[in-house]
Amino acid sequence: MATRAHPPLLSATTGAEPPRAMLGIIAGAALVSGALIFLLLGTPALALGFACGAAAVGGLFLFSRANAAAAPVERSVQDWALTRAAIERDSAAVAVTDRQGRLACANEIYGSWFQGFRAPGELWLPNTATAPLLEAEQTAWREGSAVIERLQREAGQLRVEVERAGAGEDHLVWRFRPVSSVDLVNEARRLIGSAAGERLGEAGIMGVLIGADARIRGGNRAFALRATGSAEAAIEGRDLATMLTIDKRGLIRFEREGPTGGPVRLLQVPLDPDERGGSTLVFLIDDDGAPRLGEGSASSHIQTLLSMLPLGFALADRDGRLLFLNEAFARAAGLESDAHPVYPSDLVVREDKAAVADTVRRFASGPPMSGDIAVRLQARPDEPVALSIAGARGLGDAAVLLSLKDNAEESKLKRQVAQATKMQAVGQLAGGVAHDFNNILTAIIGHCDLMLMRHTPGDSDYDDIQQIRANSNRAASLTRQLLAFSRQQTLRPQLLQLPDVISEVFNLLKRLLGETVTLNVKHGRNLGPVRADPGQLEQVIVNLAVNARDAMPEGGTLTLQTYAVAAADVRRMKSEIMPTVDYTALAITDTGTGIPTDLLPKIFEPFFTTKEVGKGTGLGLSTVYGIVKQSNGFIFADSVVGEGTSFVIYLPVHKAEAKPAAAPAQPKERPAELWGSGTILLVEDEAMVRAVAERALTRQGYKVVTAANGEEALECLEAGETFDLLISDVVMPTMDGPTLVRHARVKYPDLPILFMSGYAEEQLRKSIDIERVAFLPKPFSVQQLAEAARTALAAK
Repeated sequence: MATRAHPPLLSATTGAEPPRAMLGIIAGAALVSGALIFLLLGTPALALGFACGAAAVGGLFLFSRANAAAAPVERSVQDWALTRAAIERDSAAVAVTDRQGRLACANEIYGSWFQGFRAPGELWLPNTATAPLLEAEQTAWREGSAVIERLQREAGQLRVEVERAGAGEDHLVWRFRPVSSVDLVNEARRLIGSAAGERLGEAGIMGVLIGADARIRGGNRAFALRATGSAEAAIEGRDLATMLTIDKRGLIRFEREGPTGGPVRLLQVPLDPDERGGSTLVFLIDDDGAPRLGEGSASSHIQTLLSMLPLGFALADRDGRLLFLNEAFARAAGLESDAHPVYPSDLVVREDKAAVADTVRRFASGPPMSGDIAVRLQARPDEPVALSIAGARGLGDAAVLLSLKDNAEESKLKRQVAQATKMQAVGQLAGGVAHDFNNILTAIIGHCDLMLMRHTPGDSDYDDIQQIRANSNRAASLTRQLLAFSRQQTLRPQLLQLPDVISEVFNLLKRLLGETVTLNVKHGRNLGPVRADPGQLEQVIVNLAVNARDAMPEGGTLTLQTYAVAAADVRRMKSEIMPTVDYTALAITDTGTGIPTDLLPKIFEPFFTTKEVGKGTGLGLSTVYGIVKQSNGFIFADSVVGEGTSFVIYLPVHKAEAKPAAAPAQPKERPAELWGSGTILLVEDEAMVRAVAERALTRQGYKVVTAANGEEALECLEAGETFDLLISDVVMPTMDGPTLVRHARVKYPDLPILFMSGYAEEQLRKSIDIERVAFLPKPFSVQQLAEAARTALAAK
């Protein structure tokens, strides 16, 4: 339906027949008028003529009235037909309403936009859009016209123009036009100048925006490079016609490249279709029919496709010369931006050149096949990579397709995973070795203590026993290093200040460094307290200082500096591993020989050392790393060969939590007398440790019942004898200490427990969910065992 039905119109006629009654009246009036004239004047001819004239005038008047009534109907039908024909050809939605606001006529666009033919005041629009229509209708009736710049509807915005029209100005003409909210010219300029324009350029599409005067208003880097020779050249304001040329065959080329340049195809996208000579977006694409100079016979679209892929690809001809390589291939091969290798063999080390050249020639001349060859690149000779080679056919001069993947990051991750796995395995081994070694040291130290009880200073054997005991303690220190390396050592963290720790080891450092090394100590202000084991921190400082001394054989300067690092400073460091909190830092800097860059990432690995063969165990820095990490800190190394090395340790500032005030606990006094009474059940699978512990406790006055494993201990508990204390090893065969204690607590819930083990206390407490247990680390002396037993019994 093209138009809405309008009020029915009268039929179109040329005249109307006067009613008979009206004719009779006119004839009667004429006769009466003639009779009156005859009576007054007495002239029959004059009276008859007057009567006939009056009748004629009345008839003419009556017929003119009838014709006048028919004439407007004919004009009305003709006007509506013309209106319908006119508005159907309008590009806007057009409607005509009468004085009563009813829809008299509308075109098809109006019906499709508003889903039916309703008057403008009755359209289904948002509530905020109906009021402007009614207001515009009143304004048009009053002032002759009205405009609504933006009328909101679901499909967009419209501009509404209302105009009073018609012979009697008794109708309103409504025109609805869409309002474009997008500036196509600015959008086109932004598109070709953004990352999207760069992607088009990488695909071989050159884009340029020109105005009505053919002047350039913007373009991507690919166009600037082809047109001027520089991707950074200023092209805005230049005439596009001066940059292009057309030869006799109608081929378009860049003026700069001359007749030997590759032809391009030109595509124009008008941005102002309603304006002649408006802005135009021009795309230039290489003509596939004629490849550019220097591309050989390889199709440009194949090269464009390879350039867009993230994998490294290259093309070589039958002689093995490189025709093309994309950025990913150059990056994987470690090429500089200005490098132009001629053959694939130019990318590898000398030992692999012949193999690569032979493989390329074989794949280029033989049947189509593919394969991989392991090569070492000149850029990374220590890391073999896989070079994939395949025979290519149908690509013109290109006969071989080469693929190279940049696996540097993948190799780095593999090394890190392998290193982490090795560290974990070595850590478990170190923990196991330390556990067994601690059992041996416990027996040695215990027997030494028992022997010293029978000897006094001055005896011939006293000094020898003391020497054995001192060496045993040194061995115990070595086991602590192994546990520190595996981060399983038992720490005794305390709140402390780093300057206090340095002052404790200052004299020791002076003796260790010797006279050729100058020791400088600098302390910063507002240093926050840290929570760490002071003995372990002293070991960290000593290890780093000894390494620094060895790096300065001819003397130098060692500087220890403490300073505060605020959370804002950490945020500026942009570290991916350090939480953003306050730290207290310790920098240990020397002026020694330095560490090479390729060795710097390996210095914290176990058993790795930069010292000569036979010097150093390789556990010093790994122990330092383990202690720092177990203290929730971080350590970083920076070195310049020939200038020195700097280690920086970051320890988080301890924030004391606010707790409600409580009555201070009275510290338990250490008993001066270690003698005791009671029955102790001693469970230890190592016979030598069990024997030493039994003798030590028996000498202190206790009755000791021994068991070699958990099953024997349960039998002793079920035999009915009452025990005052259970001392058990943690790790034992068949039944470990925690399992034994759980069974014992069923029958004896208040039985005191003392665990002894060569493993770390922190690790054991995480795995042992038993309350009211004490812990004694191995190796221990007779004195320490007696104190631990006395304390456990006193807490009962």
